[in-house]
Amino acid sequence: MSINHQYTILITGGAGYLGSVMTEYFLNAGHKVIILDNFMFGQASLNMYCTNPNFNVVHGDSRNQETLKPILKKADIIIPLAGLVGAPLCSRDKIGTVSVNQDAIDLLVKNLAPSQKILIPISNSGYGIGEKGKFCTEESPLNPVSLYGVTKVEAEKIAMTHGNTISFRLATVFGMSPRMRLDLLVNDFVYRAVKDRAIVLFEAHFKRNYIHVRDVARAFMHGLDNFDNMRNEIYNVGLSTANLSKKELCEEIEKQIPSFTFIEAEIGEDPDKRDYIVSNDKIEATGFMPNYSLQDGIAELIKGYTMINNSRYSNV
Repeated sequence: MSINHQYTILITGGAGYLGSVMTEYFLNAGHKVIILDNFMFGQASLNMYCTNPNFNVVHGDSRNQETLKPILKKADIIIPLAGLVGAPLCSRDKIGTVSVNQDAIDLLVKNLAPSQKILIPISNSGYGIGEKGKFCTEESPLNPVSLYGVTKVEAEKIAMTHGNTISFRLATVFGMSPRMRLDLLVNDFVYRAVKDRAIVLFEAHFKRNYIHVRDVARAFMHGLDNFDNMRNEIYNVGLSTANLSKKELCEEIEKQIPSFTFIEAEIGEDPDKRDYIVSNDKIEATGFMPNYSLQDGIAELIKGYTMINNSRYSNV
């Protein structure tokens, strides 16, 4: 793929679930990529890129100013992915969650030149519990119901003060990645369907939106290619065909794994209380459309899980 301009892109936390896929897309487009990661999960998700002269990696912590500042000077674009992700992990390490998810963004912004650009992923979990039957747009009130959601909302506020930023509020991501995560909802449910053939659903009517990990990478590429038209705006990024309840998600999985059984529990509750539907009209109006359906992702995960049979691919 030819490009009009070669950027140097710094991705903090770039060895993770999103970053290891984004790296492939940026390198394939001819950009230079610098990864800053502490490799806290012992992942080897970037091995295949080491032969590429446009790829570099720094083993370090995004909260360390002495580590961060010299790398920042080389970057045109910063994508801050470093973070403690998901409600369970964040509730287990509250101090770490605030320092990585929020304070590190403040440190980053304070050390940036005005010309440097930020593309930041923010979970749309900030919507918390939406109004029944009403789509959450980028103007909807934010009502995060977890520490993870709270820190991501604050991180977005900080990043937008830079004045050269695009924020992507990501739906729940699914699909195979070099640094796999089994704790994400679709990935988790398909894993259980493949391995256990059964699942018990708590609060099965709770809805949320979904997006494939490769479409997340494509959205960031789209933002990079259209930065001047999209700058200083916030965009929901999800599949408009996939505002589904947990029960509806299981019904989609059952179509591909007929032996899969799911039961709705009458008692018990989900620790992650999110319940909302999301409009993705704003980013679609800029010309971005996802390439991968939920059904594509389920089929892909079924293949992936013939190779994965342990619990180390999780954040919890």
